[in-house]
Amino acid sequence: MRMYDLILKKRNGGKLTKEEIEFFVKGVTDKTIELYHASALMMAIYFRGMDEEETLNLTLAMAESGEKMDLSLIDGIKVDKHSTGGVGDKTSLAVVPIVAACGVKVAKMSGRGLGHTGGTIDKLESIKGFDTSVEPEKFFDIVNTHGLCIAGQSMNLAPADKELYALRDVTATVDNVSLIASSIMSKKLASGSDCILLDVKVGSGAFMKTKAEAEKLAHEMVKIGNGAGRKTVAFITDMDKPLGNAIGNSVEVIEAIETLKGNGPEDFTLLTKTLSAELLRMAGVENPEEKVEKVISNGKALEKLALMVKSQGGDENYIYNASLFEKAKYTREIVAGEDGFISHMNAETVGVACAKLGAGREKKGDSIDFTAGIYLFKKTGDKVFKGEKIAEMYASDENKFTEAEKTFLSAIEYGATAPEIVSLIMGKIE
Repeated sequence: MRMYDLILKKRNGGKLTKEEIEFFVKGVTDKTIELYHASALMMAIYFRGMDEEETLNLTLAMAESGEKMDLSLIDGIKVDKHSTGGVGDKTSLAVVPIVAACGVKVAKMSGRGLGHTGGTIDKLESIKGFDTSVEPEKFFDIVNTHGLCIAGQSMNLAPADKELYALRDVTATVDNVSLIASSIMSKKLASGSDCILLDVKVGSGAFMKTKAEAEKLAHEMVKIGNGAGRKTVAFITDMDKPLGNAIGNSVEVIEAIETLKGNGPEDFTLLTKTLSAELLRMAGVENPEEKVEKVISNGKALEKLALMVKSQGGDENYIYNASLFEKAKYTREIVAGEDGFISHMNAETVGVACAKLGAGREKKGDSIDFTAGIYLFKKTGDKVFKGEKIAEMYASDENKFTEAEKTFLSAIEYGATAPEIVSLIMGKIE
């Protein structure tokens, strides 16, 4: 079998067989295929596309390219969720303890942030002592004992995806639905959970800018998951404006804690409860909405988060006393530039402003400032008056405010009338 023949076949619109795809993925993994051959095939796929069978075969081959999590050592049904990324998206911090408090196991691998989107692992590390580098044996023990664990990816899961993503990133072949879907789902399948819930973001702060694009990606991933024998559901949710009010690391953890106490912002609370109830429903739990409300009101969800923090070496007192979180050295108020309504708040630009404060990375390996962030007092649709405070910025370096504020203000558009507000939850795909 030759790469030349695979490239020619796909270039001409042909369908790759399961054996041809497995040959390609194996070659990428063990580096016996030249980068120029792999790049050429990625470009051919980008223009010619892949059908459902090809996409499933690519996903399965990548999932099998490295280690796989064997969650059979964990009792009961295991569930997982994945967000395609956004600004202020701290849902795992609230959803995971809610679901665990309702008796369903959550064994979750999460990542770090890069660019304008934050990472769950970075946020959790703002808690003193919290260890996200959990070896498999300890990971299984924590989930069996407490029902939840959120850890960084310590195993060599789907190494072919790492190689191909790095290649796509520099060859302008990232935004192809089949390639995106197989990248995400190969890691989810290798992670071993029985049920997978996908939160597919759409809007200015998301990779998919239109609802049609998001629906196409969601359909593709749901088909892959179900085709691989995993119960898979996707929600399409709005990311045209930041989620919640807090953007950063420690500030987002604090907002998630407040949400578990029943005091979270309306949009984030709605999404948290919706995703939690769906995960319970997928696991066969009856009356999931009622159970979600109960574990929030009686404090059991908050207790689960504290147990997880303690079991992973963190100081659980942070969960009950937010004043323990380190505070930024400097604060700056941001005010409205005119009277009217905020007609649009570009989420991606707000995320970039937050990263400029030190809360994010420009490249992998950069250090981050856990205390840096933005807190929004006004969002899209809110009425404002010139000079009224619309946000606060936090940073450890006062010199970072100038550029970050300029970027943040460029994200805000004003209008004389209130804009039409898009529903946070835009659809569900089963």
